[in-house]
Amino acid sequence: MAGNAEDMITLTGAEHDSGGANRSGAPAPGADDLVITNNSALGIYEAAIGGRTAAGLVYSEAGSRVVLMATSVLPEFRGKGVAAKLIGGVLDELRVQGKTATVTCPFATAFVNAHPEYADVLDPASPRSHTAGDGH
Repeated sequence: MAGNAEDMITLTGAEHDSGGANRSGAPAPGADDLVITNNSALGIYEAAIGGRTAAGLVYSEAGSRVVLMATSVLPEFRGKGVAAKLIGGVLDELRVQGKTATVTCPFATAFVNAHPEYADVLDPASPRSHTAGDGH
């Protein structure tokens, strides 16, 4: 992620991003500038705010199924709901593309558990490998 991967913090549960699994209507500072890009060469969906990388969602792809594996946020962007906006944006895009998702990231699992409107994007054969709060 643009040379910043060593500074990223991996989210392992909803408690790690106070704006996190509950995508409230309150915009995070600079949230209007949030841009999500797919860095397919690295297998990372990246979120940038004001041109700066803020977060990443590591994934792998097999045909029309995308496995969302790990969410990370740079320290200065934590607690602003950036991870939730990234996950929601990625799921919205997968829906538009007609793809399905399997969620193995605990934070992303907490997000989809809190947002049943994304159930149609989850792969029915393998929607999740973690449940929120299972300690993984």
